[in-house]
Amino acid sequence: MAGLFETLRTRILPALLTAIGVTLLAAGLLTYPAPVTAGPGATQTPTPSGIAGGATPPPLITLPPLGTVPPSSPTQSASPSAIALPEGVATRVRIVALDIDMAVIAGPDTYPPCNVAMYITDLHQPGQGKATYIYAHARTGMFLPLLETKGTKQRGMVVEVWTSDDLRYLYEIVEVRRNQLTLDDAFAADSEELWLQTSEGPKGTPGKTQVIALPLSVDRSTPEESSPEAKPVTCG
Repeated sequence: MAGLFETLRTRILPALLTAIGVTLLAAGLLTYPAPVTAGPGATQTPTPSGIAGGATPPPLITLPPLGTVPPSSPTQSASPSAIALPEGVATRVRIVALDIDMAVIAGPDTYPPCNVAMYITDLHQPGQGKATYIYAHARTGMFLPLLETKGTKQRGMVVEVWTSDDLRYLYEIVEVRRNQLTLDDAFAADSEELWLQTSEGPKGTPGKTQVIALPLSVDRSTPEESSPEAKPVTCG
């Protein structure tokens, strides 16, 4: 009797269970979970073959290998459009604290006239991201206060520059240099700067005073404020 029971347990019962499992699988009542592809070093967690109550199992997530970028839905990337630089030229300069207010014209190739300030045409204009260079004689009603006022007092003063496209640029004086002999730093500037220059002695004196200012803001102006009448005269 014991031998018959042992035969049923070890041979006949396993065979019956296998046959039943094959039948259920063919009928679609049992499913095997699909294998999950994991990234390097990841471990796979066994997934149950069924969810109680007939609920749909959550989707399986496959992580990309390290060093790769997961695919994303294609999007149209907007290429940045070129930003046009302002085309206006300096037309007026004012430093209220020093009682300076002058029309500005393009610098001539000859000896600079009086009663106006001038800009160096080989450099840049306000808003163009580099140095604007404006100069005038050290005379009453012109740039004389830049020479006579101590540099420490000038620092922090606001300089206004109007342009021909009716914009007003504000700058703050940050440095005053005396007895300067070159324009190298102005030509080398790679960011927005304003340079003011005046002479330090009679005609022929080589050293100049240079005042450097950095931008604060820009706003709209009016043609009346931006375009004063320039009246250059030959210096007597």
